[in-house]
Amino acid sequence: MNDPINVSLGERVISNDPNDILVAYGLGSCLGISMVEPTRRWCGMIHCVLPQRNNGTEVDSPKFVDSGIEGLLKEMVKRGCDPHRLVIRMAGGANMLLASGVSTTFDIGTRNIESALNTFQRLGLNLKAKEVGGNLGRTVRLYVADARMTVRILNGKELEL
Repeated sequence: MNDPINVSLGERVISNDPNDILVAYGLGSCLGISMVEPTRRWCGMIHCVLPQRNNGTEVDSPKFVDSGIEGLLKEMVKRGCDPHRLVIRMAGGANMLLASGVSTTFDIGTRNIESALNTFQRLGLNLKAKEVGGNLGRTVRLYVADARMTVRILNGKELEL
């Protein structure tokens, strides 16, 4: 088993090495989104920070939810993956600002979730599972060997998605 591969803020990692584990640590308002093609055994993960790219810039940047999903899909297809067979899961999107009277405008987590759901719908992709919202951070792990994705909520048990 290899050391876990950290998928940092605004990064995309794709692997088909069964010894790899892709990990997005400390997701607060960010989203960790995985795509797995079970037949070809390619697994990819993005760690998205903000809901949308700015005015069409940064075309497939994983920093943004919309372009991150598009870019991950494009890279998976380049590797021969069938978009209709992809198993897609996401976690994160917490509201980390709990002060009373804070507008939902600043609730980046909710906006990230909405952007992901809209992007999946626009691209005709099906979301298999999600663990999103709330106000606690999460860590997600994607095990390439068996395509499992787990989520650990701060001070909680690890759940399988």
